[in-house]
Amino acid sequence: MADYRQQLSRSPFTTSRRRMLAAATLAPVLSAAPARAGALSARREDHALVEPVMTRLADWADVGAVLGRPGDMRRFMYHTAFPRRDLKVLSRGVLIDPALALGTHVSFVRYSDHSTLLMGDVVVTERELQHVCDVLQRHGIMQTAIHKHLLAHEPPVWWLHVHAHGHDPVAVGRGLRAAFDRTGTPPAAPAPPAAPVDLDTLAIDAAMGVKGTTDGVVYKSTYVRRETVTDGHLVLPPGLGSTTSVNFQPLGGGKAAVSGDLVMIAGEVQPVLTALRHGGIELVEVHHHNLDDQPRLFFVHYWAVGDAIGLAKAVRKAVDTTNVVPMPGGAG
Repeated sequence: MADYRQQLSRSPFTTSRRRMLAAATLAPVLSAAPARAGALSARREDHALVEPVMTRLADWADVGAVLGRPGDMRRFMYHTAFPRRDLKVLSRGVLIDPALALGTHVSFVRYSDHSTLLMGDVVVTERELQHVCDVLQRHGIMQTAIHKHLLAHEPPVWWLHVHAHGHDPVAVGRGLRAAFDRTGTPPAAPAPPAAPVDLDTLAIDAAMGVKGTTDGVVYKSTYVRRETVTDGHLVLPPGLGSTTSVNFQPLGGGKAAVSGDLVMIAGEVQPVLTALRHGGIELVEVHHHNLDDQPRLFFVHYWAVGDAIGLAKAVRKAVDTTNVVPMPGGAG
């Protein structure tokens, strides 16, 4: 990791009494919910920083088994994708490819104190959303953000960020699987044969200043923060919860739909929003993904359709106002 480190006002009595009543009401619910995620403290002041450790694919076989599909290793992260190929989502007349904006992803990281961190982004329909949250809560898995990535789309889809930290990753995996089973997420399927991306990827690479990667027909440029990013007392490996992604879905004739998110600290938010609008890029949402990250990170999701190279140059100007570098190894 060394290479990547760098509160209407009420009387006190009324407030306290209401808090006590609220706690008493919630106590049966909380006590009935087993701490399957371990519920370890993530308060930075209670602990020294803990670093992630490298693992092997074989170390996650039990987690893969309960999730019901194989995952892959992305440096420190055991990563599993659940693309929502069951959904036919239209946004601004564009049929969204799952790789552009409809991919559920979960990642597990092992730490030197033998604990495990889960972070992920879950794609759910509006009808599925509350049921999924209920299941996650019963399994001790937190929801840290609920938002949208797309404008004016049908059917209505939401993105739900999940978080768990404890000593039993298999139990966390079971909780995730139980939640996913309340959705229409399809079972694992063989990857389709690789096909050329119908875009000038060399020109996109030149415009973005990073070697992109392919995900089916979608071309992706990915960056990570230069700073050491922490979640409570846990050091996050590059690529976990703090990436900028620029995704190009070809539409023919050199055109593309571009969607993704840029990761920012507070002082970078307005320059990024301004740069995106100056480039003709539509703004979708600004939000957090995590609750205890340092530095405090914000994300802006965006959308545009047009000439792929021109859009790449426009997004690059926004990227350049942030403190990021290309993702190590080009992995997304």
